[in-house]
Amino acid sequence: MKQIFFIAFLIAGIPSFCQTTIQRDAEIEKMVKEISSDSLKSYIKSMVAFGTRNTLSTQTNPKRGIGAARNWVLGKFNEFAKQSGGRLSAFIDTTTLQPDKRRIDTVTLLGNVVATLKGTDPNDNRIFIISGHLDNMRSSPTERMGDAPGANDDASGCAAVIECARIMSKHNFPATIIFVTVSGEEQGLLGSAFMSEKAKKENWNIVAVLNNDIMGSNNSNETNIINNTKVRVFSEGIPAYETEKVAANIRNLGMENDGKSRQLARYVKEIGERYVDNMEVVLIYRNDRFLRGGDHTPYVQRGFAAVRITEMNENYTRQHQDVRVENGIQYGDLEEYIDYEYLRKNTGINLANLANLSKAPAMPDSVKMEVKKLTNSTLLYWQTPKIGKVKGYYVLVRETTSAFWQRKIFTAETEMRLPYSKDNYFFAVQSVNETGNESLPVVPLPGR
Repeated sequence: MKQIFFIAFLIAGIPSFCQTTIQRDAEIEKMVKEISSDSLKSYIKSMVAFGTRNTLSTQTNPKRGIGAARNWVLGKFNEFAKQSGGRLSAFIDTTTLQPDKRRIDTVTLLGNVVATLKGTDPNDNRIFIISGHLDNMRSSPTERMGDAPGANDDASGCAAVIECARIMSKHNFPATIIFVTVSGEEQGLLGSAFMSEKAKKENWNIVAVLNNDIMGSNNSNETNIINNTKVRVFSEGIPAYETEKVAANIRNLGMENDGKSRQLARYVKEIGERYVDNMEVVLIYRNDRFLRGGDHTPYVQRGFAAVRITEMNENYTRQHQDVRVENGIQYGDLEEYIDYEYLRKNTGINLANLANLSKAPAMPDSVKMEVKKLTNSTLLYWQTPKIGKVKGYYVLVRETTSAFWQRKIFTAETEMRLPYSKDNYFFAVQSVNETGNESLPVVPLPGR
């Protein structure tokens, strides 16, 4: 069994606590090993075979277009539902789009294929979402007739969603997991906007969203870098949701780098690297690629924690391109360019995080930092979460300039005094259960 040792590097001159040893959860480790490159390949081949999956393409042809592709995904989810003991259910959630004179030129029925794996704890209303976008495009977003393979953008993300549903539907989790392939991404993130707005109106308790987009290839054009051992995770820093209300508090506490999505990104790195060998999760400190967007953004804009998982080296001869050979260069998002071993590992990062989060207790309540007097030590205190059985808590510590949590200290109590000054360090607290599954971290607020 692989063991992960925290406190990777000690800070000179600071008293050290006992080293914390983390072990892989045997059930999660088994699920990650079940991920099949062959299954992923079969999913992508099936999606490419629909010719085009443009959101504006035909919805009546049984073998071509976005309608046939949606029905195929729904069929896969329903197939997996048979092994779920009645806990997995799936449907196509639809809404009607009106022409916008930009990327929608006719009235269009948009459909997201949604599969819900109901949690086993009736008192646990937490929801964790994994998403990819089923639609794709050629060089023009409204060109719906020609072939557009879309093998990497984003059949790769959808394949990860489908494979996670296949494996996880055979297991029980206290919290609910939603697997979704959205449409309308290339038309302006419309499918995810529809779903996230619905979630907000209906008060879904979404704890985390993992959006997968362009995650199955390992090489870039121009620089010709080839590397299948790294994947990027993009996360928002300053929250886009109600920024004016929270900006003063963020500034006062120095929490520009500790929003919910940024905490989720750190978690994805820790858990992903724990369960998937020979992979480095590279945190990118911006919401998405420069001046670009993805399906996690509508969730972020509505106050949910959401990140984007994307391959390390993008190849722009294959994105949003008509299939052709020009000046000796093959253009087009063809299936032959997918690295299925790389996609397998990236799918494992998703599965491990979904499973660890949904098995873990909820985050600790009312995490506070004592500030009524000046001290060179720091007292943290909190309350037991209302959801899930807790073995104890991890107190996390990092320097203000560190991208990652550097120390992880276990306690069975609901308070801890640390020999570190709150002036010089950031802190957070996680709940943990008997099988070692940790909640997302909570950064303390001032308490008196």
